[in-house]
Amino acid sequence: MTMTIEEISDRLEIQDLLTAYSYAIDTRDWDGLDEVFTPDAFIDYSAMGGSAGDLKTTKDFLATAMANFAGFQHMVATSKVTIDGDVANGRTICHNPMVIDKGDGDTHVFFCGLWYRDRFVRTPKGWRIQERVEEKCYFHNLPADFQVPAT
Repeated sequence: MTMTIEEISDRLEIQDLLTAYSYAIDTRDWDGLDEVFTPDAFIDYSAMGGSAGDLKTTKDFLATAMANFAGFQHMVATSKVTIDGDVANGRTICHNPMVIDKGDGDTHVFFCGLWYRDRFVRTPKGWRIQERVEEKCYFHNLPADFQVPAT
């Protein structure tokens, strides 16, 4: 399949958008998500125990929930993206190790495996995510007493 320069550019921009999301989350730059999502975005983290709602709800949830972790990395890969004009749909793997600080220098690491199901739209500011729904694949080494903090 031969792609046009525009198709190549679209795919690179969407890949950069996925990377920008991971960097914003992993550096706790919640306002950085304003450059990733549309203002009217719907974001659903409920399959992994999180919030579902608009961008503000999501940023509030992340600020509260992620404060409980000493570290984390959102590693995204193998995106399958279908572009149709100014709209695209994607499914991307995320592997996410999470570090819980248990105190006294002791930590516990668990792993989350999921897919992001995204709807992207082309805006005057470039591609943005209009809808993101997490699809659970696995938790590994999750503490028996773990609960997602309420916002």
